[in-house]
Amino acid sequence: MMLKVCHRAALSALKARSSMPITRNFTFACFALLALTAFSGQAFATYAVVYPVGLPCTPPNAPTSPVAAHTFNTIQSAVTASKAGTIIQICPGTYPEQVAIDKNLTIEGVADGTTQDAAVILPPAGGLIVNAADFDNGGFPTAAQVFVEDSALVTISNLTVDGTGMGIAACTPDPVGILFQNASGTVNHVAVRNQALPPADAGCQSGLGIFVQTATNFTSTVIVENSSVHNYNKNGITGNDPGTTLTVTGSYVQGSGPVPNIAGQNGIQLGFGAAGKINNNTVIDNIYFDPSVATVSDILLYDTANNSGITVNTNTVGNSQVPIGLITYFDNPPNYGNGVTVNGNKIFGSSLGTPTPQYTADSIDVCTNGNAITNNTIFNSDESAVHFDASCGNLFGMGTNTGEDNVASGNTMVESQCAGLLDDWAGGGSNSYGTETYFTVPFPVASSAASCPFVAGDADTVRAKAKAARKFSPVR
Repeated sequence: MMLKVCHRAALSALKARSSMPITRNFTFACFALLALTAFSGQAFATYAVVYPVGLPCTPPNAPTSPVAAHTFNTIQSAVTASKAGTIIQICPGTYPEQVAIDKNLTIEGVADGTTQDAAVILPPAGGLIVNAADFDNGGFPTAAQVFVEDSALVTISNLTVDGTGMGIAACTPDPVGILFQNASGTVNHVAVRNQALPPADAGCQSGLGIFVQTATNFTSTVIVENSSVHNYNKNGITGNDPGTTLTVTGSYVQGSGPVPNIAGQNGIQLGFGAAGKINNNTVIDNIYFDPSVATVSDILLYDTANNSGITVNTNTVGNSQVPIGLITYFDNPPNYGNGVTVNGNKIFGSSLGTPTPQYTADSIDVCTNGNAITNNTIFNSDESAVHFDASCGNLFGMGTNTGEDNVASGNTMVESQCAGLLDDWAGGGSNSYGTETYFTVPFPVASSAASCPFVAGDADTVRAKAKAARKFSPVR
């Protein structure tokens, strides 16, 4: 296409100056067109500017030529009127609306040169209404504040999506800050907050910050980077289903801690056949108040895509029940979550909401197979720093083994109540250990499928802590 354009440009130049050599004219015309394309940035893109009613603004980077920006008072009206490829710039202010996007767009909050660049999407005055259906749960009604659908490719940046005033006081519909459904894109420098239910309904398993899900025969590839998600009711960032690839990097996700009667919160989840990478994030404070009912994680991989190159690397996680959980219950074949790399993470404070002797907390619970747990630094584990866990395969009578064929190497473990490394298979599950470093750990390596010995009181008092299979609580 570019060659055809260059050819036409060259012919025009020849007609204008027939005395010039053909080669020179062709070269000059092509060079000029290519230079214009390269250096004019998005000169040929369509722009739209959105500003609140009565508060007009002109972002400093809004174009005046060759294409003037169109102006709107709501984000949805700009989305509806814009062609694919439009850059929609959102001026500072609050926007009480739900936004549905079904075309390729860039949505970015911007400053207008005189005010701060805080563009905030809030629920409409009457509260959130149903605008989507969760196809993984029989069409469960969903109320998304920003809904990206229909194979659109969308970039969202420098916005706040705030669920305050959403008006939902029940388990349905499910409030979601940003929903990608059979769609792809990037979420960068975005704050998603307050997708939380009132205390009387906080036990409902709903209320998500960012959610990516994909139906059969579709794909969704989403990157969440440099963003903040907090005060969610159930999960911070979630990617589910085969066909979903979710990468979360450089982001901050914070749960509510051991709040009574709240849903079992997970910070970042990949589940049910999804793949992706969870790297360089800070995720804290996801802990269920009653561990006899549910177990939750800062980073939960639940029945993820098998041997798909998933990495959980260089995150900081902790003050949570099980900071990193690699879990399968064999209820989503053939996605058993094997072959994950967990490397270079800093992990602190695995703990229980309500101390219950038969329920214990590991920092990294490895209840799948064939994983590499390397070069992590792990502090203050209520049970073990790394657990090769055999319990998942038998939780529902599946009779299938978990916690086998894993590798641990180069980890530093400080202050575990039980073991540095707990191997349920007593050396019989083909797990291997490299050079680990242990400090103030009663048992550097414990090998018992039935109990976890630990020191209680003084160094001479040892008893067995009964182990029970945990029931993790993912979003489905």
